[in-house]
Amino acid sequence: MTRPRSALISIEATPYYHCISRCVRRAFLCGKDKSGKNFNHRKQWLVDRIKLLADVFAVNVAAYAVMSNHYHLVLHIDKPSADSWDEQEVLSRWNMLYRGPDLLQRRMAGEELAEYELKELSRLTAIWRSRLTSISWFMSCLNFVIALQANKEDGCTGRFWEGRFKSQALKDETALIACMAYVDLNPVRAGIAQDLPGSEYTSIRDRIRQAQRKGKRNKSNPKLLTFGEVETQNHNRNIVLLPYSFKDYLELVGWQGRSYHSKKRGAIPKAVPKLLSRFNLSESEWQYLSRLIQKESSTMLDGLLNVEKFKVKQAKAG
Repeated sequence: MTRPRSALISIEATPYYHCISRCVRRAFLCGKDKSGKNFNHRKQWLVDRIKLLADVFAVNVAAYAVMSNHYHLVLHIDKPSADSWDEQEVLSRWNMLYRGPDLLQRRMAGEELAEYELKELSRLTAIWRSRLTSISWFMSCLNFVIALQANKEDGCTGRFWEGRFKSQALKDETALIACMAYVDLNPVRAGIAQDLPGSEYTSIRDRIRQAQRKGKRNKSNPKLLTFGEVETQNHNRNIVLLPYSFKDYLELVGWQGRSYHSKKRGAIPKAVPKLLSRFNLSESEWQYLSRLIQKESSTMLDGLLNVEKFKVKQAKAG
C-alpha cells in the first residue's frame, strides 16, 4: 500500500534522504536506447537542473549519480537556513521557480502594498518558505521540467518518469556514508566506468576534480555538501558539514569500487578503510548495508540497528 510522502519524510527524524527516480518502463531515455538513438545529453540537463534547485531550495546535495534510465540523489534538508531568510529572500527564491501571483510581482517590483495585501503576502511567504525546505517540491521541480524538455524534444506527450520518486530516510551517520558510497559507485558497479575519475555525472567525480583544482569548484556543477575537515578549519558553524573527511571517504569508496574488479591481481587492498574501523564495521557488515540500499521498498535505513540485526542473524547461523 502506497504511503503518503508526509509519513516517509520527517525533518524531526533525520535531515538526510536518498531519492530515486526511474524513467518509464526503465527505458534508456537518458542514455543510448535499443534503437541506437543516444540521449546522453539529457544527463547534463539533470545535472544543470539539480544545480539550479540546490541554489534556490534550502536542500543540499550530498551525492548524486545520473544513469541512463534513472538517477540517485542524497539530499539534506537545511531548515535552519530557511528559517533565517527574511521575507525578501523567500520571495526572491520562489520567484526564480514560479511567476507567482500578481501580489508577488508587485512586491518584487518595489510597489507599495496595502495592509491587507501585506498580511496576505506574509501568509504566502510562510507557505513558500515551507515548500523551499521540501524534498517533495524539490523533486517535483526537477522531474517536471526534465519531462517537459524530453517530451518537447521527442515531439510527444505522456509520462517520462515511471511514477513518483522513491525515498529512503537515512537515520544515522552509518546509513548516510553507506548510501553516499552506493550512489557514487553506480557507474562502476554497472560496469560503464572503470574507476571513480571516469564516473561521469556523479558527485564523486566532481569532488575529485575539485580536489585536483585545489578546492576551486566547477560552477556548472551542483554545489555539494562539504566534508568536515575543510570547513572545521574555517570555524564556520553555520555551514552544514558531512561528518567525516574527504580523504577517508575517498579511501572507502575506492576500496569498495575495486572490489567490483576483484579478479584483477591486487585489486582490493588488505588494509580495512579507516571509516569502517571508525564505525566499527566489518567488511561483511558493510556489504550487507550496501545491499539494503538496493531494496527500494525500504523507506528507512537505520545503519546501526540493521548492523545489529545482521550480527544476530549471523550468530544464529553460525
